[in-house]
Amino acid sequence: MTTVRRTVPGDVDEVVAWMRALDAALPPHDGVAVFNRVYLSVTEEMRRLMSAGVFDDPHAAAELDVRFAGRYLAAVGAESSRRRAPACWRPLLQLRGHRGVRPLQFALAGINAHIGHDLALALVDTCRALDREPLTMERDFERIGDVLVAIEERVREDLMPGPDLLDVADPLTHLVGSWSLERARDAAWAASRLLWSLRHTGEMYRECVDRLDAGVGLVGRFLLTPLAGR
Repeated sequence: MTTVRRTVPGDVDEVVAWMRALDAALPPHDGVAVFNRVYLSVTEEMRRLMSAGVFDDPHAAAELDVRFAGRYLAAVGAESSRRRAPACWRPLLQLRGHRGVRPLQFALAGINAHIGHDLALALVDTCRALDREPLTMERDFERIGDVLVAIEERVREDLMPGPDLLDVADPLTHLVGSWSLERARDAAWAASRLLWSLRHTGEMYRECVDRLDAGVGLVGRFLLTPLAGR
């Protein structure tokens, strides 16, 4: 009997396993690998917090975490399965090997795609699956956002060039300083509530999803602007 591997992870432990396997398979300087390492640390921290009983509804938080991660993993796997990745992920997938793009840019472009697009849709998917309103998950959504903000701050510290490279890093400072995860998180919450209100409208819902995808992709292109020197 042939065993068919699922196309999405089944639980948080499986999300971590898939990300670790991806990390092992990718070259260290690949743009997707850079983001994957960041996201792996986020997921490991989420798993720790779930075990510690931090979330109001651990089952719903785990459901959101798995659906959230599943969208990223599906986008990364789109190339190998000859599917077209969402527009928000295409800049990172297309420029992942560009020598003029810095690791911090890769990390932030991945975070932008995942928070700006995937988080809103994952929340809607979770609320559909659990038959509940987004407002019932607001506190846990904020807790997840706090984890993401803390990780982003650490990423900026770890991947930003030091003072000895200040002249080279100056355009990078201006570029990454124009994007904020906190604002992206707030926008994702607003987008999820809008999409939830439109979930029964068919074409209007799909159009809003497409517009969100395209807009986040445009920001990703900006974040991945190649910079001189490396």
